[in-house]
Parts: sequence; structure tokens; C-alpha cells
Amino acid sequence: MHSRERVKTIFSGRAADRCGFWLGMPYPDTLPIYLKYFDVPDDEALRVLLKDDIRWRWAEGESYKHPDRKPMWQYAKTAHGDAGPFGSCESVEEVDAFDWPDLDYLDFTQTLENLRNTGDFYRASGMWCPFYHIVMDFFGMENYFIKMYTHPEVVDAVTRHVCEFYLEANERFFEQAGDLVDGFFFGNDFGTQVDLMISPEMFDKFVMPWFHRFTRQGHAHGYQVMLHSCGAIHKVIERLINDGVEALHPLQAKAADMDAATLARDFKGRIAFLGGIDTQDLLVNGSPDDVRADVRRVKDLLGPCLVVSPSHEAILPNVPPQNVLAMAEEARE
Repeated sequence: MHSRERVKTIFSGRAADRCGFWLGMPYPDTLPIYLKYFDVPDDEALRVLLKDDIRWRWAEGESYKHPDRKPMWQYAKTAHGDAGPFGSCESVEEVDAFDWPDLDYLDFTQTLENLRNTGDFYRASGMWCPFYHIVMDFFGMENYFIKMYTHPEVVDAVTRHVCEFYLEANERFFEQAGDLVDGFFFGNDFGTQVDLMISPEMFDKFVMPWFHRFTRQGHAHGYQVMLHSCGAIHKVIERLINDGVEALHPLQAKAADMDAATLARDFKGRIAFLGGIDTQDLLVNGSPDDVRADVRRVKDLLGPCLVVSPSHEAILPNVPPQNVLAMAEEARE
């Protein structure tokens, strides 16, 4: 069973020949450390060595090519908490008059070429669609949450502009990509270490209707749907399952109620799992033997519909390469 078949089987809710493995996306400062340790020339060679089953070819990246080099989203931020251009906005008219991105500046040539050259690996792609965070940045986190109550029509208007852009961008990309893609992978971090950022009621009002449209769009093109959300999102996983999400990533192991035992108790057999190997403590401070033992534990709890992977895909330089090797080897045992 080659990697694409293996992961597609797992995400379909059926047992494959073994659990899958995904390295994730090592942080730019991390990759040179790993290349030197494993004596390989590049990221792809590293993945082949570790027998990584998934290749993420995201369509966002450098696809927006404004002639004046304007960014896709017109704000300058260093943190989600900083006030954005709609921090004090009280008018839908002001929202509608904003300089929103132009779909005609999208160019997916490089992403499509990358997909064509991927080989027999599972191909995750699509626009990243982090609409929750982008809307948050347009307001500033505190303003965003407050305006959900004081100016819901303004929040709705900003969300509509962001999501409609992403929906049409996806539509254009998926029409070009066709069967070059296996899974629509998109992400929004809905949780903190201890809970959702907003109440389930506000989640249902401002997030879930658009989330449903993205999920339905992926399925309409014949793709499996993979959701990335860091944090403690246990309270809404039932909603995500009911909406048809096939795979949940990254299973932030130290966040409240996101440990493998709780996820297995409440959701096993109803959704596939991608992630679950703790990056906050275990992969940083544990020994290779510790990592192997935890991979076995997580596989016992969440397998067989599991792709073993770090509980955050952007592996930082403090994760020793020996522990990554242990995780990869134990994943395919």
C-alpha cells in the first residue's frame, strides 16, 4: 500500500496496512538542523528518509501576485491583539468600501506544478482559509469579540468579504487542480490551552455557517476534508464531525480535553486523527525511548485511523532530530 492509498484509507475511516506518518512542517530555523543531522540535501529527501506519507502543497503562499506587490490582506500586524483597520468600525458601508483583494491577481501555476511532481504521496492542498484569524486581525482580538455582541452586522460583513474571497479562490484552484488533490486542508485555531476563544453560541453564529460552506465545497470537488485547529476545541468537535470533516489536526496533546484518551473515548470511529504527539514537552524534553513509548500509547488509543504527527506541525528548533526519528520509526511499526 503506497502512501496516498494508505492515508486516503485512514481518512475514510478504515484500517490501512499501518498508521500513517506526517513530519509536519519544520520551522525555517529547524530544517537546516535536521538536514545536517540526517545528512540529506533538502526537505523532500528528509521526508523520503523518514517515510513521510503526506505532502502539503498549499495554494495560498505566493499565489497572490498584485502588480504593486500589495499583500492579499491590507493590514499591518505583529499580533492578533493589535487593533486592525476595523477596530473602531461601526458601519457596514465602511466595510464594503474597503480595499479587498482582487481574485484576478491569483496565480496557482507553481502550486499546480508542485502537485504534479508530488509522486505517490497523499496530496493536501487548497487555500489555507484562516478566515477566523483574518477577521480577528481586521478588528483586533478584543474588538472582534466585543463587536460580536455590539455590532454583529459589522462582524458579519467583514467575515462575508473574507470568506467569499476564499470560497471563490478555492473554486478557481480546485477547477484547475482536479484530481491532483486528495484532501482539502484548511485551518483556523479556535482554541486556547484551556478552552474555546469564544462561546459555542458565538461559534455557531459567526464561524459554523462559513465553515459548513468550506467543508461542503471540498466534498463537492471529491476531496476529503482535513481541519487544522490548535487548542482546546473539544466542545465543537461534535459539530465538526456532523459537518463531515474526515480528519482532525493537530490534536494539541496538552490542551484541555485534547489528550488521546479523551479523544478516543468521545470520538474514535467517527473521525480520523492526524497529530497527537506532544510538542510542548515530550518531543522537546523526552528521550527517544520516551517518544517511542508515547507513540505506541497514542496508536493504541487512536488507531487504526491515525496519522502519527507532532501536535503542532511547525516543529521548532528545540525538538531534537533523534526524537523526530524515534517518532517516525515507531509510527510505522
